[in-house]
Amino acid sequence: MRAWLVRIHRWFGLAAAAFLFIAGLTGAIISWDHELDAALNPALYDARTPGAPLPVADLVARIEAADPRVRVTYHPLAVEPGHTFSAFVAPRVDPATGAPFAVTYNQVALDPATGAEQGRRMWGAVSLERENLLPFLYKLHYSMHLPASDSGFEWGIWLMGLIAIAWVIDTLVALWISFSNLAQWRRSFAFRWAAGGHRLVFDLHRSGGVWLFLLVLMVAVTSVSMNLQREVMRPVVSWFSPLTPTPFDSRTPSATPAEPVVTREAVVARATADAAQRGITEPAGGLLLSPEFGVWGVGFFQPGNDHGDVGLGNAWLYYDMASGEPAGATVPGTGSAGDLFMQSMFPLHSGRIIGLPGRILMSLLGVAIALFSVTGVWLWWKKRVGRARAAATAARPAHPSGDPLPTV
Repeated sequence: MRAWLVRIHRWFGLAAAAFLFIAGLTGAIISWDHELDAALNPALYDARTPGAPLPVADLVARIEAADPRVRVTYHPLAVEPGHTFSAFVAPRVDPATGAPFAVTYNQVALDPATGAEQGRRMWGAVSLERENLLPFLYKLHYSMHLPASDSGFEWGIWLMGLIAIAWVIDTLVALWISFSNLAQWRRSFAFRWAAGGHRLVFDLHRSGGVWLFLLVLMVAVTSVSMNLQREVMRPVVSWFSPLTPTPFDSRTPSATPAEPVVTREAVVARATADAAQRGITEPAGGLLLSPEFGVWGVGFFQPGNDHGDVGLGNAWLYYDMASGEPAGATVPGTGSAGDLFMQSMFPLHSGRIIGLPGRILMSLLGVAIALFSVTGVWLWWKKRVGRARAAATAARPAHPSGDPLPTV
């Protein structure tokens, strides 16, 4: 049985090595995406004009008035001191064609004191220009930038999700084959630093994986959730614990998004009142519009903390964009055991569940995952070369003494 498990581990490792190498290195970098992106693109982050910001409603109106082809789909509800007002936009439907307008950007940054545009970009574009570098790496991490089909099927997201499922299984297989002999279990934890060469590379691959087993398994499981939450993770978790549906789980996205009936101001006022009743103490920090699912979403966090720097993340309340009635909620720390498990997926995957130390840990783990990919391929190649040499030696004609004739 062990021989078969070794083959399974080898086949998966060779098939997925390039993908895990890229995912590991990009994961190590995007743990600091906000900081690195701000350093590369100050125009998108640093306000040029000192002074009090304009009302958020005015800033949103300026973006949509400057280009009637777009609507703002996400924006903060308060401006972080010294920073731009950064909003995401999506194209409206062209009434002449029935298709979305062709727009070359999806993010806009305004000087909050004057309302002047400081920069724009297409977040996630396939480009290594400085304004696109971090978003490019972020999207590369989970989709390899494989384009969606004409029907909207996300090939890249599914590919990386299926690799993550296989990675979960392979991580368990790797642990099993690492302990081939219980009497010599200590070897699976040891690093023969003085030996160098093949032995050290083998130890880095095997013993490194044993030491980091729980962390690697965690990243593999959370990777499944990041890419295939609706398709795989939620159905599996629901076998063990009931899950509270969000509007993105209970609604089918529409191919022809409608215009919202309920205004931004009305939904924020309703959400603020509901949050107080729920005991949510953070202020309303961000507003999301999802025309495809027909909902508004209001997030609760301090300015600049939209990712959630520690714990299970930020609370979100959702409302139907036509009626304004509640459409669901995600409030960290509440719900069933399954809800709590699902709430932990992104904080665990990003390391943000324990704040700054977690982000540092995930960066180091990303480098380790890339190293496991490299050492695995190196060990396979060396074994392959060794077998080829052994076969060539065995095939040479033998000397009368019985020894193979030397090669010239």
